[in-house]
Amino acid sequence: MTRIAIIGGHGKVALQLSALLTEQGHSVTSFIRNPDHAADVAATGASPSVLDVENSTTADIAAALRDHDAVVWSAGAGGGDPARTYAVDRDAAIRSMDAAAEAGVGRYVMVSYFGAGPDHGVPEGHSFHAYAAAKAAADEYLRSTNLEWTILGPGSLTEGPGNGLIDVNPEDAGTGTHTSRANVAIVAAAVLDRPGSAGKTIEFRDGTEPVAAALDALQ
Repeated sequence: MTRIAIIGGHGKVALQLSALLTEQGHSVTSFIRNPDHAADVAATGASPSVLDVENSTTADIAAALRDHDAVVWSAGAGGGDPARTYAVDRDAAIRSMDAAAEAGVGRYVMVSYFGAGPDHGVPEGHSFHAYAAAKAAADEYLRSTNLEWTILGPGSLTEGPGNGLIDVNPEDAGTGTHTSRANVAIVAAAVLDRPGSAGKTIEFRDGTEPVAAALDALQ
């Protein structure tokens, strides 16, 4: 059994991920900002724990992560307020990486998005710009660490079924990159079970190949 920490535990992807992981026999701690969300998290089989990462120090986060084997970042400010987007999606995310290293948690999985990076192409003034810039900075920082990191880049998230079928790193990245949240959870659970996925950025969308086969082809 592996002890896995999920940051942003009440998100739609995180709730499905915690249910998958606990079904597989893992012990999951889901960190949430709002204590009112604890019951929803507990219903997945995970242990809810209140941690406001936006206002927590690196030492605070490290204390929370200690004794875990892996951490999944699935938190986000939710857009709308650029200052808060940078505070959560960039600054708190980076603190969580430093905290994981400080706590001795080597494995780190980042849920990012398809097309993230310095060349994201979102113009300043666009409502998505702060998020794109924040994620680019966080992802680049993660790549510079000594953590065993994997960055997941799903396409535009949908409520579609989690059929476990994806296309990895499709060349036609500009179109048809919808990805169900359920499939994101399936991929996240799968990479946690695959040490060979460390050091990789994996972009994917709903597709035609079983997750296990698609990921194994990358190793």
